[in-house]
Amino acid sequence: MRARGADWLAKLLLALGWLLLVGLQASQAANVTVVQESGVVREAENESEVDEEAENYSDVPENETPAEPEEEVQNKTVVKEVEFGMCTVTCGVGIREVILTNGCPGGESKCIVRVEECRGPVDCGWGKPISENLNSVRLSCVHISPENRFKYLWKLLKSDQQPVILSNDSAVLDIQRELHPMAFECDTLDNNEIVASIKFTVYTTSELQMRRTIRPDTDAVLVFVLTIGVIICIFVIFVLIFIIINWTAVKSFWGAKASATEIHSELSSVKYKDSTSLDQSPTDMPGHEDEALSEWNE
Repeated sequence: MRARGADWLAKLLLALGWLLLVGLQASQAANVTVVQESGVVREAENESEVDEEAENYSDVPENETPAEPEEEVQNKTVVKEVEFGMCTVTCGVGIREVILTNGCPGGESKCIVRVEECRGPVDCGWGKPISENLNSVRLSCVHISPENRFKYLWKLLKSDQQPVILSNDSAVLDIQRELHPMAFECDTLDNNEIVASIKFTVYTTSELQMRRTIRPDTDAVLVFVLTIGVIICIFVIFVLIFIIINWTAVKSFWGAKASATEIHSELSSVKYKDSTSLDQSPTDMPGHEDEALSEWNE
């Protein structure tokens, strides 16, 4: 009996252990399924969100582009317009301003961007000295700052001869006056290229004094002529203004004058007719001679 009881007890314990093992396996399987289901749900939600974003993106027209910041758009839309100022010289080398007419900072209508070099014809003709007195004269070549950027070639000009190259290579030349006038020429070179050429005449002391005495007379005549011309122009302007302001009175005056002229012309014509009729002889009257002849024949 005891053996049978022990066997039954062992079988019962084995059955309980098997049931416990089966229950544990079932619970683990349930947990795994729950985890898997939650993962599937999250993946489904992500896929739905992606689909919604794709639909929203597809609703945007193709010709529209993503919005850009306003500053970048303004910088891209502003078209900068540039114009150039007048060159400081009409020949040789000078400078000019580069002016921005659109896109200036602060809403200004125009602003200077930079200053650049400008060039004109090489030959500058005859120039005037920087300064002069009765003993010496100072001449200057055509150049812009910086002065040492260019090379200068001074030459003494002689008629029917080759020019004499001087040793001075600076932009300024000091000359003492001689007993006869002299002519000088200066070539301004940039990278061994002549960019400007100017000539000077250095007069003698007596010639300079003579020119200084003659110049005031010519200046006085020029000033007198200009003054008379300005006065005449002002008078004409005032007359025109008076006529415009008093146009009705002027019109009536000229009308009365024209009518008086017409009456006078008519009277003169009537007097002329009367005088011609009195001066005319009877023989000049047509038909009288023929009538007399016909009566005589009868």
